[in-house]
Amino acid sequence: MIANQHEKGWEIIYHRAHALLAAELAGHWHSKDRPERIIETVAAISHHDDLEREWEGKNITPAGTPLDFTLDKETDLKKLKEQTTNSRYRGRWVAMLISMHNSFLNEGKRGESPELDSFLDEQLKNQEKWRKELGVSKEEAEKAYAFFQWCDRLSLILCNRELPAGQRALEISKGPDGKRYDIMETSDGSVTVQPWCFKQDKFIVSVEACYLDQVQFKDSAELTEALQNAPIKLLEWKFVK
Repeated sequence: MIANQHEKGWEIIYHRAHALLAAELAGHWHSKDRPERIIETVAAISHHDDLEREWEGKNITPAGTPLDFTLDKETDLKKLKEQTTNSRYRGRWVAMLISMHNSFLNEGKRGESPELDSFLDEQLKNQEKWRKELGVSKEEAEKAYAFFQWCDRLSLILCNRELPAGQRALEISKGPDGKRYDIMETSDGSVTVQPWCFKQDKFIVSVEACYLDQVQFKDSAELTEALQNAPIKLLEWKFVK
């Protein structure tokens, strides 16, 4: 989950909601430079966090606060294997992008355990196998994943409330065209991306957030129940060229 503290407690955004926002952003990208298999790519973006089930298992810190995903350092290999297996049922293109995302997130942990190293080796072999079967080059696959990663990163910037104050620019990442992109909040509260890469001159995206007026919880069950009964607010961002 994404846990942002506010004056009364917590603003919680589920990872599946963040992924949906990333897919929504992908849908606004200009047709130029976006992956050719755009529907499958958007499907991979929208489902890449499906295994994040904040209502199951441990979801609080030792201090009793909601466990933000940035604080969860444990590598759940069983979950990663389940994700890679499930993604295959949506097709090899989706599976390839999900696999590339798992490589990106976990290659830095190589050496933690033989099991993890074996999993990472398997991802690289699968990616090569799927590229050959799909008839796409490594460069084409990397371009599609750059698009995936760009949309994921922009969604996280918005959901994590990372937009800088004072009309300062923040780097998103390099897009599928290899260019650097920055986001900035303007004086009227709208946001803009430079260079502009969307097909419309203005549009609105949104995500749902839950609000908790309690700071600490005795266990995960109490937090889960609180989230199920929490008021929900629609957060919106207006993008303007």
